[in-house]
Amino acid sequence: MQSALSSVVGPKEVHPQNLHGRTAIVTGGVHGIGFEISRALAHAGAKVILIGRNPEHASSAISDIKKETPDADVDFKKCDLGHLSEVKSVFGDLRSSLDRLDFLVLCAGINAQPFGLDADGIDRHFGVNYLGQYYATNQLWPLIRKTSNMPGVTPPRVVAMSSELHKTAPPDVRFASLEDEINNDKTGPTHLYGRTKLALLLFTKFGLVERVIKPNSDAIYALAVHPGTVNTEMQEQWKDAYPGITGTLISWAVKSVGRDPEQGAYSALWALTAPEITQKDQNGAYFSDPGTLGTESSQAKDEKLGKALWELSEKIVKQKLGTDALVNWNAKE
Repeated sequence: MQSALSSVVGPKEVHPQNLHGRTAIVTGGVHGIGFEISRALAHAGAKVILIGRNPEHASSAISDIKKETPDADVDFKKCDLGHLSEVKSVFGDLRSSLDRLDFLVLCAGINAQPFGLDADGIDRHFGVNYLGQYYATNQLWPLIRKTSNMPGVTPPRVVAMSSELHKTAPPDVRFASLEDEINNDKTGPTHLYGRTKLALLLFTKFGLVERVIKPNSDAIYALAVHPGTVNTEMQEQWKDAYPGITGTLISWAVKSVGRDPEQGAYSALWALTAPEITQKDQNGAYFSDPGTLGTESSQAKDEKLGKALWELSEKIVKQKLGTDALVNWNAKE
């Protein structure tokens, strides 16, 4: 297994230090990679807010962090990212209650599964893995901008957990319609998952960087990362995606070569804290390992596709929650 051979084939280890005074929000921070990111940030002294759906699992996660770091400042907020009104409430409250936000990690997600709808009647892969996190980012953006303008502050960073599987997005993806495209129940599990990982890449590069950060000349960095193939509970979902021997074999094969969750967190931790990001001005970059730029599909380089995704995201949120649902991306708390 790769985790057992980490010194030979594993990623470069990343252990952040001295993050006292900074605040982080980690979606999906209760389990797997998200938990390891939360643990590392808390160990380094950051205030960390875990976002998840299960309070009992969160309590266990916080207990584990505090066993290692007794004075860790860790909190939990319950939120289903597949429920846009809940996202608005939870992240709107965080925007109002927090003094600053230095790190936003978009790590929540479901693996490849058969098509199904979330609470808003949206393909649950698209809703949980992408749209809920797009909307969470929107709700928090004025706080992130406020933080970026504090005297002497290190520029805040948003890191999205994409994947090399963004290359498995449907070849005809256009992000043109919810009804005819996103909610097409004939789309297979791998295509559903790959489309969301493509969306996260387009969101960071052509959404946040090109449409928000650059026009405002903000000192904020938005990045995407690939964690590697990681042995988490999500790998069991292959059995649901492809029932029978096929799903079992895929799950077994993935686990046999996978990294452990701590290793899977290294790319995100590097993107959150590495000084090279600002030194080389790598805003909007995609990393496949710490310090290693990933290769992007032609779709991930398509500015028009990024524009279509941005416009569709706005349209869906407004359809579901009203025309005033989105916070002005140019606003500052």
